Amino acid sequence: MTKKTKDVKYYEAVGRRKQSIARVRLYLPTREKTVSVNELKIKIGEIFVNKKSIEKVFPAPYERESYLLPLRLTNNLDRFAISIMIKGGGVKGQLDAIIHGLSRALELVDKENYRPILKKEGLLTRDPRKKERRKVGTGGKARRAKQSPKR
Repeated sequence: MTKKTKDVKYYEAVGRRKQSIARVRLYLPTREKTVSVNELKIKIGEIFVNKKSIEKVFPAPYERESYLLPLRLTNNLDRFAISIMIKGGGVKGQLDAIIHGLSRALELVDKENYRPILKKEGLLTRDPRKKERRKVGTGGKARRAKQSPKR
């Protein structure tokens, strides 16, 4: 027998930066103002990253300002319950991937109004910079050359 699931509506987008990949889901509110996602109850206006509150994952004030920027620009701070799954990379790369994913998901909500605002701030553009690959004969680094003899 198959399991019955509630028909929950959400907008989904993927954000990337360096080695980090963030899958962002913006859940629309229901009558009871909470959304149930994988045994996790998310209230409207809350953000969860890998089943933890985002304040625990990114506690610094500047991090809070940066991940709330797309929501603040589009006046959607208390409109969605947000669930984010992120993997790979470091803290800064993950934060930038979240910002990129949130911006792309908000663009899906209302393309005509939100896209120009987010595009002007540069939030829809993926940062293409990656770690340079290691070359053969460079002593373990990408650009390091082997030391030449003194005499």
